[in-house]
Amino acid sequence: MKKVVASVLGLSFLIVFMGCAAKLKVDVRKGEKIRTVMAVLQPTEGSNAEGRVIFIEEEGNNVRVVVELSGLSPGDHGFHIHQFGDCSMTDGTSAGGHFNPGGKSHGPRNSYNRHVGDLGNLTADINGIARADFIDHKLAFEGKRSIIGRAVIVHALPDDFTSQPTGAAGARVACGVIGITE
Repeated sequence: MKKVVASVLGLSFLIVFMGCAAKLKVDVRKGEKIRTVMAVLQPTEGSNAEGRVIFIEEEGNNVRVVVELSGLSPGDHGFHIHQFGDCSMTDGTSAGGHFNPGGKSHGPRNSYNRHVGDLGNLTADINGIARADFIDHKLAFEGKRSIIGRAVIVHALPDDFTSQPTGAAGARVACGVIGITE
């Protein structure tokens, strides 16, 4: 009986997976452009930080970044897109370093010479909630600067914008992979 249930569940998963894959192929053939992607952030070991980051493509090759997080310590926290969409390690290190396809130096969000993944700091209020809404000119959904499938990391400390290559932002307190929404 257990083998039958496992086989039925496995077949059900395969049917759902194939249906999603077929839908994705159809959408790509239509040439529909991806307009919104999102990362759901989960706490790393010993942290309570969680939330979501929504990226919305706007006119003029701009991407709006909308952040809503909770469970942070009050104050500033480094906020970056990292190289790999992998949050499997309990400390978030499986996400690799900052996303830096242009080989630039680390720097603040308003700098021309910065990693694509350098998004500055988020400020958490006294209740540990951080919200932000800003436009970024380096992020993209296509090409070598594409953020899709990469990880968003929130750090324990503020980014100092000068220490190379990471801004001395400390431990990773939340991690989430950027994926396509419907």
